[in-house]
Amino acid sequence: MNLTSLPSLTVGTVLPTLEIEIDRTTIVATAIASQDFEDVHHDPGKAAGRGTPDIFMSINSTNGFLDRYLTDWAGPHSRIKKVSLRLGVPNFPGDVMTMTGEVVEVAGDEAVVAVVGRNARGNHVTARIVVGPHPTSNEGAGR
Repeated sequence: MNLTSLPSLTVGTVLPTLEIEIDRTTIVATAIASQDFEDVHHDPGKAAGRGTPDIFMSINSTNGFLDRYLTDWAGPHSRIKKVSLRLGVPNFPGDVMTMTGEVVEVAGDEAVVAVVGRNARGNHVTARIVVGPHPTSNEGAGR
């Protein structure tokens, strides 16, 4: 969806579902990419020592997947303006996170989208994300 049509969006617009396979490489690579070197994201022994069955995905990785989900839908002319999220059950290697979303508010050129990322154990993340148009490259020229 290109956000140039945002004012015509209505509450109840449903985003396409996105399934993301969570494997060990994804967990480790996204943690490292976000400079989260906490051992529970890459060392199974340390994770077990802290009471979890395996390594698990970091909050920074979750936030990155939320951003991807919204910008894949909204298009390259969009900007995420605010993310409010709550974590639930962890994502472990072998999980599939299914992301769904729905427009819950539209005001001017911005929309609020409610997003849920679920795995087999329940909700991994629930979020409200404000998205709007990105200023064109000509706006702000010379500043």
